[in-house]
Amino acid sequence: MKKPAVYILASKRNGTLYIGVTSDLVKRIWQHRNHVISGFTDLHEVNRLVYFEQLDDMYAALTREKQLKTWHRAWKISLIEKTNPSWQDLYDDTR
Repeated sequence: MKKPAVYILASKRNGTLYIGVTSDLVKRIWQHRNHVISGFTDLHEVNRLVYFEQLDDMYAALTREKQLKTWHRAWKISLIEKTNPSWQDLYDDTR
């Protein structure tokens, strides 16, 4: 799925959250799951894709990522639960 996207990963339901942006969602989530790049998600076992938005261009994706990162945690949880109330892992839906 090569299209700019912003995404939210979680360690578990209501667990640690991570917001990222990518031009290739499938590849990037695979990298998180397989600990290809060490960092926050690797350290905290944050690899469940619980939310994503595809956008028209990378500028829009980066703008949305910055916006979401300023949100309160409760707002992020509400956003996730609007489309994914059971916090299912959406990774298989992207492939």
